[in-house]
Amino acid sequence: MIDVIGDGSREAEEQDGEGIQWLADAGGEVDGVIFARGIPPEELARRMGADPAAATGPISGTEIWGLDIEVYRPGDDGDGVIRVGETDGWSFAIEYGDSTGGELLTEIARGGVEVVHFRPMPEQPPALLDYARDGAVLCGFGLGEERWRWGQEPDLLVPELVAANVLEADGVTRCAPGTVPYPSAWQRTLGVVGRRFGLRLPRAVLGELRLPAYVVRGRPGLELP
Repeated sequence: MIDVIGDGSREAEEQDGEGIQWLADAGGEVDGVIFARGIPPEELARRMGADPAAATGPISGTEIWGLDIEVYRPGDDGDGVIRVGETDGWSFAIEYGDSTGGELLTEIARGGVEVVHFRPMPEQPPALLDYARDGAVLCGFGLGEERWRWGQEPDLLVPELVAANVLEADGVTRCAPGTVPYPSAWQRTLGVVGRRFGLRLPRAVLGELRLPAYVVRGRPGLELP
């Protein structure tokens, strides 16, 4: 499992790309990322539909694209695959193809587990963020559409979004483009979420870092050529 050691500076980590702000530019490289606190990676995979005894050997984020994954299969489920790891007390699953994270948030979050789910949605923006805990979705919104929120506590992150110059003080109006310096609004929102929940993910998870993979849906071929 990944053991990422930081220098104690959240701002430095984000600037170095080791927070989660960099996920704002990850559309097309990954179909989703789930963080879960309170269960190990193998249990996260199981709650997403995997057979916990059927992990592959560790494979990299570049090798995953060489697998036989059919994202869409007419009249049937597409293939969903995840790679799992652990960092800073959070298990995580990197989702590929027709994965199950967006459908199983409450199942993943049962028993007091906390879950943060990010979906890039490059073909149908906006990207989506959800936070669930103890079997319920507490808050969620689209990046760039933070004024429209859902969940049992939809305003949970509003104070942080206001402090980060994503929303004006009314919690509804977006800060005007061009009035706030770098980083971008999407990055600021991901920074808010990362700092609030203590999330960090190295960019290497989408590159050469090798992690075990599981099938969560369909019948993909997991043999590398």
